[in-house]
Amino acid sequence: MQNPIISFKNVKFSYPTSDGAVALNGVSFDVQKGEFVAILGHNGSGKSTLARLINGLLCADEGEITVLGLDVLKEENIAEVRKHAGIVFQNPDNQMVASIVEDDVAFGPENIGVEPEEIGKRIEWALSAVGMQKYRNSTPTRLSGGQKQRIAIAGVLAIKPQILILDESTAMLDPKGRAEVISVVKKLNEEEGMTVILITHFMEEALLADRAIVMNKGEIAMQGSPEYIFSHGEILETFNLCLPKISEISNDLQKVGMQISTVLHPEELALQIANNFKGSNAVAQTKKEENAQKIAPLENSNLSVNIQGLNYTYSSKSPFATKALNEVNLQIKEGDFFGIIGHTGSGKSTLVQHLNALIKLPQAEKGYKPKKLKKGETPPTMSQITVDEFNLGDKKCDFKRLRATVGMVFQYPEYQLFAETVFDDVAFGLKNFISNLSKEEVESAVKESLEMVGLNYEDVKDKSPFDLSGGQKRRVAIAGVIVTKPKILILDEPAAGLDPLGKREIMALLHKLHQSWCKTVIIVSHDMDEIADNCTACAVISSGEIKYCNTPKSVFANGDDLISLGLDSPLCAKICKILKENGVEIDCDYSSKDFTKKVINAYCGGDNNA
Repeated sequence: MQNPIISFKNVKFSYPTSDGAVALNGVSFDVQKGEFVAILGHNGSGKSTLARLINGLLCADEGEITVLGLDVLKEENIAEVRKHAGIVFQNPDNQMVASIVEDDVAFGPENIGVEPEEIGKRIEWALSAVGMQKYRNSTPTRLSGGQKQRIAIAGVLAIKPQILILDESTAMLDPKGRAEVISVVKKLNEEEGMTVILITHFMEEALLADRAIVMNKGEIAMQGSPEYIFSHGEILETFNLCLPKISEISNDLQKVGMQISTVLHPEELALQIANNFKGSNAVAQTKKEENAQKIAPLENSNLSVNIQGLNYTYSSKSPFATKALNEVNLQIKEGDFFGIIGHTGSGKSTLVQHLNALIKLPQAEKGYKPKKLKKGETPPTMSQITVDEFNLGDKKCDFKRLRATVGMVFQYPEYQLFAETVFDDVAFGLKNFISNLSKEEVESAVKESLEMVGLNYEDVKDKSPFDLSGGQKRRVAIAGVIVTKPKILILDEPAAGLDPLGKREIMALLHKLHQSWCKTVIIVSHDMDEIADNCTACAVISSGEIKYCNTPKSVFANGDDLISLGLDSPLCAKICKILKENGVEIDCDYSSKDFTKKVINAYCGGDNNA
């Protein structure tokens, strides 16, 4: 057998943190040239540490690591290893180095001595591979998070490494972007023999790998084919992981006697469900629905958010002017659990940053003066936003009180942390927004907030937030926002980068807040299943315009159109479409819970009109 391209033997590593926790504990594995390996594990399991050890960004405390036959623990070998082992991080800002996109992509090839003519070809190829050719001369700082991630991936592809390491690199991409990047990676693996190490929380991505390695608390807990790994659902749950959603649905259907084998693709599950109905007396039919309306008529109710004619252009008076929002009209009812979905760069983050005046309307700026009109000239129509009781177009608006009322949790909320202790970080907003609180009142509010997000107050209050795991940091960041008990809570990709259990816990937390004191929750997400499973209403934004706004069921009925907008359909919407083509119609809201319930009811005869 040929020598492995990557070899770990009894590798140990600890970060210099106050608690001295071990990140990797005696890890041993080999990767063969051309192999596609997925690495799974909960937040803090050691996945990212392992990736950084492969190309010498970290140095092991004990053990042996060889890459391409070179000892990575010897400093003189690290530069050569990095020529052939490229890594793409979860946060693209960590690897942006230039002020122009093409220069950023060229940085790697230039540093390994590629000829200038060849560098130009590689830039074109790499940008084309990630769908970013038209941004070649753009400035990275003016791109969205997902667009930056594509550029970061292109920068590593441009060095044409023998080993490509993706550390949660698709977490911030829209469904189309994620599929395109994974398709490119799979093609490089199959056609050019590139060795791929894919660290991911998307169980569906792991299905493409030759082998999966499951990490748990710094050790390898399981390894084998993806099919083998996902056939052990109960074991995965003990490692804070879970089965792909399709496997969970399959298991639930098996429990009621349906003949469903282990499946990993929606087409397979749909055909098996259809065969069960054909082989029984059960009949599943749906009531005929009216055509889905693009914009739902609002019932008479209070509005949390009312946006009229919102426009916004970044760097409007420069050559880099970019139209981000174009005549956006959107109403969000008080009490909604509202989702905002859209492709990378569609304007989602720009939109929600207007809602607590992080981006102010022009007429609300202190120095704003209306343009003098010529005789007979009509005054321009100004964008209008009201959020709860606040008129954001009014200079006299109490923006400080607004921001206590409208809590905002950003992408990568752990990067909002800054204080020396967890207590001080969570208390910061409370002290700034609410004056005259006693020491006891602050302590009580911080304690309640930390426990609300599932952290033990006594265990974490005196710790540095930077010594916590990624999932814990995110919880502390959320605690720092909810400590003021905002009426409206906005979260931009709240579950991105979290392991499956962490995602479930975050969504459960948001529902808990929604049911107690937070009247309206607004989430920005690329995860269609997350929207279908949790939201009462949602809006689709594309190229700065609202395309749909309705219930998830109504919006996701436009599956083909959503795909053309760079999005996708929820898993259950895909299954329902294939079922219908095979004579079985299931009328559900496309959440996995409702879909499973309707199929079981129809099959068991409890409701023949599913």
